[in-house]
Amino acid sequence: MAALSKSIPHNCYEIGHTWHPSCGVSFVQITGGALEESLKIYAPLYLIAAILRKRKLDYYLHKLLPEILQSASFLTANGALYMAFFCILRKILGKFYSWSPGFGAALPASYVAILIERKSRRGLLTIYMANLATETLFRMGVARGTITTLRNGEVLLFCITAAMYMFFFRCKDGLKGFTFSALRFIVGKEEIPTHSYSPEAAYARVEQKTEKHEEAPRMSIIALVRKLVDSICKHGPRHRCCKHYEDNCISYCIKGFIRMFSVGYLIQCCLRIPSAFRHLFTQPSRLLSLFYNKENFQLGAFLGSFVSIYKGTSCFLRWVRNLDDELHAVIAGFLAGVSMMFYKSTTISMYLASKLVETMYFKGIEAGKVPYFPHADTIIYSISTAICFQAAVMEVQTLRPSYWKFLLRLTKGKFAVMNRKVLDVFGTGASKHFQDFIPRSITLEYLKTNEVTFKPLVVVRKPLSRARGEQ
Repeated sequence: MAALSKSIPHNCYEIGHTWHPSCGVSFVQITGGALEESLKIYAPLYLIAAILRKRKLDYYLHKLLPEILQSASFLTANGALYMAFFCILRKILGKFYSWSPGFGAALPASYVAILIERKSRRGLLTIYMANLATETLFRMGVARGTITTLRNGEVLLFCITAAMYMFFFRCKDGLKGFTFSALRFIVGKEEIPTHSYSPEAAYARVEQKTEKHEEAPRMSIIALVRKLVDSICKHGPRHRCCKHYEDNCISYCIKGFIRMFSVGYLIQCCLRIPSAFRHLFTQPSRLLSLFYNKENFQLGAFLGSFVSIYKGTSCFLRWVRNLDDELHAVIAGFLAGVSMMFYKSTTISMYLASKLVETMYFKGIEAGKVPYFPHADTIIYSISTAICFQAAVMEVQTLRPSYWKFLLRLTKGKFAVMNRKVLDVFGTGASKHFQDFIPRSITLEYLKTNEVTFKPLVVVRKPLSRARGEQ
C-alpha cells in the first residue's frame, strides 16, 4: 500500500514523451507511427487470410479494405489513446503514482480501442492478452519472490490441459468449431467415438484400395514408404474396439508419428523462410539452416510423439479394459503431454490453458451453471492490456520479449525513450535495461532542484537501436 500511495511530481514531458515537450505533437506523432505500422501488419495478414479462405471477388471489392481499416484503427487507437490518457491522467492527478503511467493510462485506452474492433475478433484478442497478462503476473511474482518456479512447470500444465482437451474431444458435442477441427487433424478422425461409416464399409474400402494398388503398374515414394511400414507391422494385432480399420495398432501409431513429425518440420521450415531469404545474397550458407535446424526437428518430435503416445495409450487401454471409453482420453492426453519435453514453450502451454478456461466457461453457461457476463471480453481485454502496459513501463524485464518488440514497433521506438530513471523510486527496477539512457528533457536546473545525480547538459548516450537489442 505504501508503494501505491508513493508519488513523484514530474510532468508528462519529463517522464512520458521525452522526445517533444508538447502533449499534442507527441500524440500526433504516436498516432501517425502506429497507423503506419498497423496497416503494415493487417494489410498482408487479411489478404493472405482471404486467399487461403478462397474468398470471392465481391469480398475483395467491398469488404477487404473496410476490415483492414477497422482493425488498423483499433490498433492505432490502442497506442495513441494510451499517450492521450497518459497526459490527461497526469493533469488530473497533478503527479504520478506507481500505477498511473502504465495501468491507469492503458485501462481506458484499451477499453475504447477494443470497441472499435470487429466483434468476431474480440474473443481471440482477449484470449491472447489474458494469456500474456497471466504470464506477466507470474513473472512479476517470481521477481518479487512470492512465487516459486516449478521445474518443467510448462510441461505439467500442458499435460493437464491436453488431458482435458482430449476428454472433451472424445465426448459428444464436447468441442466445436476450429478447436475440434484442429484436434481431428492432429490425432485423426479414428479417435472420435462416433463415425458415419460401419466396420464392414471400411473393410470394403480397404479391399478396393488393395485391388487398385495391385492393378497399378507403378508406385510412388509415399506408397513405397507406406508399404514398408505395413510390411514391418503387418502381423500386429488390432483390438475389436479400435476404429483404425486400415491399420493394426502398431502401424497406426507409427504412421501417426511420421505424419505429424513431417507437419511440425514443415511448419518450422516455413516460419524460417523470411529470415533465410533475407540473407540469401549476403550469407548464402544460412539457407541450409532452413532445413537443418534443431528447432525444426524439435517441433516435429513434439507433434509426432504427442500423436503416437496418445494413440498408443488409447489402444493399450482398449486392450486392457476391453472397451472404448471417453475416460481413456484423459490418461492418454496426460501422458501425451510429456511430449512437450522436446519443445518446451510457456507461451503454448498458457495459451492452451487460457483457451481451455474459455471453453469450460461457455460450457458452464450452456448448462446454466455459470452466469453470463455481458461485455466480459472487452473488460478482460482492457484489464489484461493494462497489466502488460504496466509491466512495459515499470518492469519491462517481466514482459514477454516478443510483445516488447511489438510495442517498440508500434510506437516507432518511442516506448524505449521514457524516463525510467525517476521511476526507480517505486522499487520495480524500471531502468534495469535502460541504465545509460538519460532523456533530453532533464535540464541542469531540474537536476539541481530535484537533487538528481545525473550529469548536466545531458544527451541520449545510448542509441535507440541498442536499447531495443537489450530486450
